[in-house]
Amino acid sequence: MLKKIFFVVLILIVSNIDAQEKKLKGQVVHADTKKPLSASHILNLNTVIGTITNEEGLFEITAKANDTVLVSFLGFESIKLKVTNDLLKGNELEIALNEKPEEVKEIIIKSTKLIGVLEVDIKQVPKDKFTRIHLNGLPQTYEVGRPQKISSPIAKLLNPVDLVYNLFGKKPKQLKKLQKLKKEDDLRKMLAGKFDREVMMEYLEMDKQQLTKLLDDCDYSEYFIKKASDLQLIEAVLNCYENYKAIKKGKIERDRIPRKN
Repeated sequence: MLKKIFFVVLILIVSNIDAQEKKLKGQVVHADTKKPLSASHILNLNTVIGTITNEEGLFEITAKANDTVLVSFLGFESIKLKVTNDLLKGNELEIALNEKPEEVKEIIIKSTKLIGVLEVDIKQVPKDKFTRIHLNGLPQTYEVGRPQKISSPIAKLLNPVDLVYNLFGKKPKQLKKLQKLKKEDDLRKMLAGKFDREVMMEYLEMDKQQLTKLLDDCDYSEYFIKKASDLQLIEAVLNCYENYKAIKKGKIERDRIPRKN
């Protein structure tokens, strides 16, 4: 009897050890040249733990079987890796990333006829009908002055099909992971250099079009949505969520106040 109990306990201990988190080790390289890609981003999507590769493209990250690890590098196609037990036996994994095909965009250049007289020529230069301001943290200016969307809290509450309200109530766990991304210093540095939106799309279970719609409904400009880093977009979504909670709480409190006859 004692032998059977000991055997069962031993099996449980071994199973628990196998289920515990271990170190996933590997190297990220260029698929064609095999050169190491230093500063590649490695993120465990399950535990929200991240790291970057060193000068030799090597990395080490805590993981367990069935975790999903996102490997990305600016200008390269990302890879999502499903962790298996054989990858956690201490063997180093080689991950080869392919370069993204370059997108060629059409550029239209319009000329302005000048005659050499300043007083006349200055009137020929087209004027910008929008005010340009600089947003802290972004390298360029962006345009404001376009027609404003509904922005007052009361007006928002009267919009029942608002994507913001339909989304946030259903994804509290995903938002908590975004909050963790924002708090960790190493992850903040990583996301400050990312612009592919992959992490946000993964956690919020949205494509780029849906993510753009969400940020647009949160009253962020088109320029900000296109040019901001992943970290800035995560902060924008979390700020929008906090505003949503405040508005919702205020509405509930107003509904509780007894009306005077």
